[in-house]
Amino acid sequence: MTNKKEHKMRPIPERVEEIEAFMKEKVGLGESFDLGVRKLIILKKQVHIYYVNGLTDSEFIIEILDQLVDQNDTERHTQKVFEKVYNSIVHPSVEEIKTLDELVDQVLSGLIVIVVDGTPIGLVVDVRSYPGRTPIEPDTEKVVRGSRDGYVENIIINTALTRRRIRDERLRFEIMRVGERSKTDIAIGYIKGLADPDLIDIIRKELSNIKVDGLTMADKTVEEFLVKQGYIPYPLIRYTERADVASTHLMEGHVIIFVDTSPSVIITPSTIFHHMQHAEEYRQAPAIGTLERWVRFLGVIASILLLPVWFLFCVEPSLLPEQLAFVGPNESTNIPIVLQIFIADIGIEFLRMAAIHTPTPLSTAMGLIAAVLIGQIAIDVGFFVPEVILYASIATVGTFVTPSLELGVANKVSRLIILLIVAIFKLPGLIIGLTLYIILLASIKTLNTPYLWPLIPFRPKALSHILLRRPYPGSRIRPSIVHPQDRYRQPK
Repeated sequence: MTNKKEHKMRPIPERVEEIEAFMKEKVGLGESFDLGVRKLIILKKQVHIYYVNGLTDSEFIIEILDQLVDQNDTERHTQKVFEKVYNSIVHPSVEEIKTLDELVDQVLSGLIVIVVDGTPIGLVVDVRSYPGRTPIEPDTEKVVRGSRDGYVENIIINTALTRRRIRDERLRFEIMRVGERSKTDIAIGYIKGLADPDLIDIIRKELSNIKVDGLTMADKTVEEFLVKQGYIPYPLIRYTERADVASTHLMEGHVIIFVDTSPSVIITPSTIFHHMQHAEEYRQAPAIGTLERWVRFLGVIASILLLPVWFLFCVEPSLLPEQLAFVGPNESTNIPIVLQIFIADIGIEFLRMAAIHTPTPLSTAMGLIAAVLIGQIAIDVGFFVPEVILYASIATVGTFVTPSLELGVANKVSRLIILLIVAIFKLPGLIIGLTLYIILLASIKTLNTPYLWPLIPFRPKALSHILLRRPYPGSRIRPSIVHPQDRYRQPK
């Protein structure tokens, strides 16, 4: 650790030979094929340019080299070589650095560093060109009508997509590096004068306190440090890959966290109702958006309660009114119903995981095999009763009506736990299970934000905005949960 601290505090030597020796000894110059140095003589002074192949744009580097070499033909010998080099760099982004740690970090981040013999200062030029894909519509947040661009694994492109939608001079992107080895770029996005300064300070402090080797799993690792979730199954922050969704939350006063190498951004703070919203609701008329929202709520409720309630009616048919006497298995089976439900739920999870790892051309065939062969044959041989397959399928579909995969999986875990309690205690078990479930959600706080707001604590006006998709002209006040500095979207 002492050597690392000395290394970080060590200034850039005046002699370029010492810099080259340091790069060979500590960074692997000459060993790693992608790490290189271009040596020039400019006005009788040695000039070294350090770079990493694959992370830089060669055309920009060639243009800079042309300008530097032209100095030998157009300028006379001068002692101010550093100033001449600085002024001849035809690029808008040029910064000065003074330590070796900054030099190494910038080179490994895809920038080039130019050093001049006799000057203990490096010039950093941003010529990054990261490999990656073009912005496309995210698979989990598709809309019928709307923008088709989405975030990618490049933090520069992601912030640009956001700024394209919010051309406000108060939009801020604070960048920092996290990870002793990975040195991953993280940007905090917010609108100054709108977002809560206390929230910004909390996030800034939590991110700066992350002490870890690397963030190769990007935003998920940041999330675990930020909200300290532990073994709570419910997601405490919301992810999105849509630039329009992130921009909308910025305009409400939220703080967005961008992590390089991740196509999704973190929206803070968030409640359980943030995970049940979809961009499609705002691309349709308010009445249609409200209907879609109610259907989504119904699907989420069904994913949690349908199987436990149906199983309760199976074991306690006296609870059913005569009109619903048909509910329940119509034929006997040798396998207990609760075991069938667990097997069916776990089996569906098998299929979901297999679909992720199955090549696309084979996924359709696998789905047909699962639906036609496995499901039907299991019923025919008496392994399952048909009602179990029916209700397990409906509950599974309910987990996918929300764009938040994390919420769907958490609902599945809650469903199985409630089902187990009902199997043990029957009707009292359902009451106990639902009570514990509500207590769990009500006790969760993420960045000092109640998870069930505005239901608990009860805020009727805010709850009406959750239940109804309001027209934009009528949505004048921003949600109070983010403590916006400017409460009104539109002038009074």
